Formats: sequence, structure tokens, C-alpha cells
Amino acid sequence: MIDWGDLLPPAGARTVGAPATKKAALEAASETVADLRPHLDPRRLLEALLERERLGSTGLGEGVAIPHCRLPGCERPAAALLRLRPPVNFDAPDGEAVDLLFALVVPDGEHKRHLDILAALASTLAQSANREALRQAGDDGQLRETWLAIARPAP
Repeated sequence: MIDWGDLLPPAGARTVGAPATKKAALEAASETVADLRPHLDPRRLLEALLERERLGSTGLGEGVAIPHCRLPGCERPAAALLRLRPPVNFDAPDGEAVDLLFALVVPDGEHKRHLDILAALASTLAQSANREALRQAGDDGQLRETWLAIARPAP
């Protein structure tokens, strides 16, 4: 079972204005996660997320991206939920710009946990009503509370 409250603490959900590029959006996500887990170096995290993006875009479509990586030195999973304003081109298969970005970092050896969390994220974000609820959240606190209300457990 995923402890969404631990994975996404209050400071992990926020609206980010004007990240004009995919790299800038990933940098904002890296900094947010590193603020939550101070032992993580935001530059190393950004490099790991960019390396993963080189394998293929983590843009899913419908305005959603789930950039993710496994990182040596990461002690437990951490995440950031960013609402991007304006949306950013993420090379998603449908060509739609991304305005909901859920970044995930997990310890290097936790392959199954990584996949379980990704599956739960994808399942939750695949529902149009869930995406719309996140987009309509009034502030960062409501964004997180909305996520906690809609998040699905791992399969």
C-alpha cells in the first residue's frame, strides 16, 4: 500500500508559473523533491530525470507527465505534483502540452515498488474527472488534498 501522505508531503504539491521548457519543468520538480528530501542533490536528480527522458518521453497525453527515476542515495520514495502554468511541451504522444506533472524518485534497488507506484499514478491520472479535479484545485494545499482524495492504491 502506498502512503500518499508520506510520498507527497504538503510542500510537494505546488503550482509553477512559466517553466517555458521541459527541462525547466523537470528542474522545478527536482528542486521541489530535493527540498522534501534534503539528502538528495537537485542537480543529480535533474540529471537522472533527463536521462530517463532521453529513453522516451514520460508525457502520457491528456496534459499529464510522470517523469520518474531510480536514484542511488535515495532512502525512500519521494514525489512532487506540479501544476504548470502555462502548460509545457513534453513530447507527449497526443502532442498536448503538459499542465499536470507528477515527478517520482525511488531508491535504486526498488524496481517493483517503482513500478507499483507508477501503475497507481497512471491509473489515477487516466481518469478525466481526476485530472479535472486537480486542474480546478484553488491553491497548493487544495491541490495536495485533491490528490490524496483521488489517489488509487497500488495494484
